Amino acid sequence: MPLTNLTIGELIEQQANNFPDYEAAVYPEKGIRWTYKQFNEEVNRVAKGFMAFGIDKGDHVAIWADNKPEWLTSQFATGKMGAVLVTVNTSYQAQELEYLLKQSESSTLILAESFKGTSYIDIVKELIPDLANQEKGNIQSDKFPHLKNIIVLSDKSYVGCYTWHDVVQASDHISDEELTQRLSSLNEHDVINMQYTSGTTGFPKGVMLSHYNIVNNGKQIAECMSFTEQDRLCIPVPFFHCFGCVLGTLAAVSKAATMVVVEQFDPEKVLAAVSEEQCTALHGVPTMFIAELNHPNFNDYEFPHLRTGIMAGSNCPIDVMKDVMENMGASEITITYGQTESSPAITQTTTDDPIERKVSTVGKQHPNVEVKIVEPGTNQEVKTNEPGELCTRGYHVMQGYYNNEEETRNAIDSDGWLHTGDIAEIDDEGYVKITGRMKDMVIRGGENIYPREIEEFLIQHDDVLDVQVVGVPDAKYGEELMAWTILKEDSTLTEDGLKDYCRGHIAYHKVPRYIQFTDEYPMTASGKVQKFKLRQQAEDLIAKD
Repeated sequence: MPLTNLTIGELIEQQANNFPDYEAAVYPEKGIRWTYKQFNEEVNRVAKGFMAFGIDKGDHVAIWADNKPEWLTSQFATGKMGAVLVTVNTSYQAQELEYLLKQSESSTLILAESFKGTSYIDIVKELIPDLANQEKGNIQSDKFPHLKNIIVLSDKSYVGCYTWHDVVQASDHISDEELTQRLSSLNEHDVINMQYTSGTTGFPKGVMLSHYNIVNNGKQIAECMSFTEQDRLCIPVPFFHCFGCVLGTLAAVSKAATMVVVEQFDPEKVLAAVSEEQCTALHGVPTMFIAELNHPNFNDYEFPHLRTGIMAGSNCPIDVMKDVMENMGASEITITYGQTESSPAITQTTTDDPIERKVSTVGKQHPNVEVKIVEPGTNQEVKTNEPGELCTRGYHVMQGYYNNEEETRNAIDSDGWLHTGDIAEIDDEGYVKITGRMKDMVIRGGENIYPREIEEFLIQHDDVLDVQVVGVPDAKYGEELMAWTILKEDSTLTEDGLKDYCRGHIAYHKVPRYIQFTDEYPMTASGKVQKFKLRQQAEDLIAKD
């Protein structure tokens, strides 16, 4: 399958020319229906508005919001005028946002007013206390020396901040010719998207992805689902993940399919969107599909057009897969495996793979993608059906981690192989099975969590002497967190007290569900904590409850 050299901006231009009257994006809750021609025009306005604000090619634009229409237009607008879109997890709190804005050197922050009870505005005011005295477009902050623009997705005005209406109005100051010139100056290998993923060091790393990386990965994803311009994809997964903005939006646009967007996941809103918008495809992590299937009003909806989509993020129980295929009609649902560093998809099942393959494997490697299984810590390949670390090479491998050459070298070897840290094996037919992780990463409901990051936060508590965080099995989310905590002498800190310390400071999904106080950890002879023993002890404790 040939790879494309189109940039994101050129891709949306092409589809607007070829399929002008086909629906590009639908927001059922907002009554928005954009044809590809209308969507392209909206994208152009936003791109010109960004240029009018002085945002240049290569500048970093962070966006902190749920799946709003402005998020969608910003993705393709930055793809046209060349700014790098830095995606921000909607669950982030003050400490995490501060780190990201500093590390990414973002010049612009686009944000919603709030999300699920968290005031984003209050967090920004906390991080920039003198924001009320700032001139919009010329933010002066010692903490964030690169930050100049703050754009709030609201009709309400905030001192020092632009509104989205300001963006649209500013577009009048940039000509169509200027935008065309900017678009033509872009190269498909330019970095255009940056997503933050945690690492074993505990500090998130900015994964730099180019047009070439994600446009081609989106196209390949669409091919595996047999997408055409007749398809309609419901996207309830967050845009800030590759799942939303590559497997979702770019996959759809690569085939001129329709994006039916749910701003925040709600099982009944998803059911209604799929039913009423006659969606042919639906994305989600297993917990989303479980919530939809078990919704009390599930039988009130019909899905005669639904046939495919992607289930990813964690392993899917066979009963759930059967229900999705039989009760929702998605008989051609696919499974995808990858990571942000690989744009993200490395392998995928096909629409006609048997259900056994969909629940026991993650499919075969994509075209134009190399995969090998090596003895961990080496480049020595293992035999078929033997476990080892999965490595991949090809167009989809990231450009590197932003301002982090050491971690980039640790992830990508001198021959261009990305070392995933996942333990896998390949069978005689080329199907890949993920069997474990070299890292201590925990996957909770599709969210990747690295214990080291939580440990480094909890150790800052005055009463905590040491802490070790492990993942434990959970029926609903796949895994939950347990924090094994050693307290300082005479401390009276309680489980609830430590959880309260977390809330509002780290994302909700990173707050340990279980706190277990202890006096010591199982150790190796060399003094290293044996986390596998802590995990076993944790599982035993939970089993007794």
